[in-house]
Amino acid sequence: MTKRCSRCGVTKPRAAFAANRAARDGLQGYCRPCVAAYHQARQLARGKNVRPRVETPEGHKYCRSCGETKPHSEWHRNASASDGLSTSCKVCRAVKSRAGHLKRNYGLTEAERDQLIADQAGVCCICLAAPAAHVDHCHETGRVRGVLCFSCNAALGQFKDRPDAIRRAAAYVEGIAWKPTLVAPGVYRLPS
Repeated sequence: MTKRCSRCGVTKPRAAFAANRAARDGLQGYCRPCVAAYHQARQLARGKNVRPRVETPEGHKYCRSCGETKPHSEWHRNASASDGLSTSCKVCRAVKSRAGHLKRNYGLTEAERDQLIADQAGVCCICLAAPAAHVDHCHETGRVRGVLCFSCNAALGQFKDRPDAIRRAAAYVEGIAWKPTLVAPGVYRLPS
């Protein structure tokens, strides 16, 4: 049930050794900490950049993006990772995702988006009341037009960016678009 590490000379439980099918007992000769230290020394000797190992308490993980040690509940799951957790904490991952979304979809950085909002005095270009938060763009050309509030951005999307439909909607709201005109008794003409 135990095995002696041939590098550090300490007798440890079998779980402290990784599997190795080629070995007689099916385990590596070095314990896991010794393998990690050996690998790190080899990488340094080859001139590779090796990140220092950060010790964390049980049930916690160190985020290299923000430099904080956080509990496992602050991490997304990743089945393919050795520890089963994402490489960045939830907060850092959300920040990266937002920045990536702006760059991929609109070709903007967060600073450029913030400058657009500042140029608009921080309010929506259409309603001039709500805070600007959603980037609006032309769906045909992909050109960014401005930053709108959620309601105005959704409204433009519902009108499918058709100016004629938006003008008819404005006329309808003003009450002048759909009043029929009496042409003859019982015959009405709708405005075109």
